[in-house]
Amino acid sequence: MKIVIVGCGKVGTSIARELNAEGHEISVVDNNRAAVNRLSESLDVLGVEGNGATYDALSEAGAETADLVIAATARDDVNLYTCLMARAAGVPHTIARVRSPEYTDDLYRVKDQLRLSMSINPELTEAVEISRLLRFSGALEIDSFAKGAVELIKVMVPEDSTVSGKKISQIDTLKGRVRVCTVERGNEVYIANGETVIMSGDKVSVVAKPEIAAKFFKKANVNIGRSRDVILLGGGKVSFYLAQRLIKAGANVKIIERNAARCQELADALHDAIIIHGDCMDQDLLLSEGIDRADGVAALMDYDEENILISLYIKSVSKAKIITKINNESFDNIICNLGLDSVINPKILTGEYIARYIRAMQNSMGSNVETLYRLNEDRVEALEFRVKPGSRTTKAPLAQLALKDDLQVICISRGGKVILPHGGDSIQPNDSVVVITKHKGLSDLDDILKR
Repeated sequence: MKIVIVGCGKVGTSIARELNAEGHEISVVDNNRAAVNRLSESLDVLGVEGNGATYDALSEAGAETADLVIAATARDDVNLYTCLMARAAGVPHTIARVRSPEYTDDLYRVKDQLRLSMSINPELTEAVEISRLLRFSGALEIDSFAKGAVELIKVMVPEDSTVSGKKISQIDTLKGRVRVCTVERGNEVYIANGETVIMSGDKVSVVAKPEIAAKFFKKANVNIGRSRDVILLGGGKVSFYLAQRLIKAGANVKIIERNAARCQELADALHDAIIIHGDCMDQDLLLSEGIDRADGVAALMDYDEENILISLYIKSVSKAKIITKINNESFDNIICNLGLDSVINPKILTGEYIARYIRAMQNSMGSNVETLYRLNEDRVEALEFRVKPGSRTTKAPLAQLALKDDLQVICISRGGKVILPHGGDSIQPNDSVVVITKHKGLSDLDDILKR
């Protein structure tokens, strides 16, 4: 697809990297010449210096022949106007980054008039992701497929787990309603099969319906319980959205924020949350507010260094599920060795969400990849395909298909019914099929077959 991205900040850069890696033709527009040059040179994309909300700049970037314009500047009003101008230029699809809660709440009223294909709020997206992780507080990662009907959940296997030391074929998977997909041990990642032995300390990913997964983990003696008492460090937009979702789910929420005026705003908007005015880096304050007894803690302050340091401290005094917000991608290599529970990068998350939407768009234009998650530090991919009529995968039961090594068909969704397939099951046209693999770049379901 031909895509124009307006805004070369952190969000725009993340989106450009994600889409460029998937082979799209990218143009970027920004008023900042240095930002345009940096992005165009690092990714080998067309860069245009100018106001992306104007017809001339959009035209110079190729909008008149583009399939999609993504407006990702720091200003909501500019993004919405950019999408309106892109439509005037004949662009069939537009996506706007909209951060303000006021705009987000009202956007549905004017979405049709603006002819927006999609709007995305990075802070709300981050809050949704964190709330999912806190729902299963023992999970390291949670990804969803089949429109949320099934989830791929990664956990650490404890020493006293009933599955430790057993082959997968020997494990009670609740009559086949749970599928073990990957096993991560040290620096190695394995696509699981019946002969794979699970050991304590392994990071294991399973796919199942959420309620079935909860039963499986309880039986396996893996603590996956829900976070009931949650402390949010920092009172920004992410904390506001997250608190709303957690309170609605029945959690007790406490927010610690150093800015007194912001504390008052949060207290006025969140009547069921406890708002504490104080320094999130004050260890005595954290202990007095029960950080050592909390089920879940999210470090959501403005500075990555503070989030990292306080997360490491909390890890030393609490058994809580700890989620750490990191904006700077250059910290990735350092963070990998720190043993933090779950790290969320809102910019990368935004790029991934937009990329998933674009894959769904492509599905109607010829491609049949609907969802893609990069797992285990990018060494494994989980892809959801829509099966086209005539696919070679529909010719025989799974056991008779010549599937590639390091690949597993983990889920089939058919007419609202979820199937965790076995060798005797067959893929049918119009099914939604989820595959997990170490092979990169699969763009068609037939690519899972050996040539």
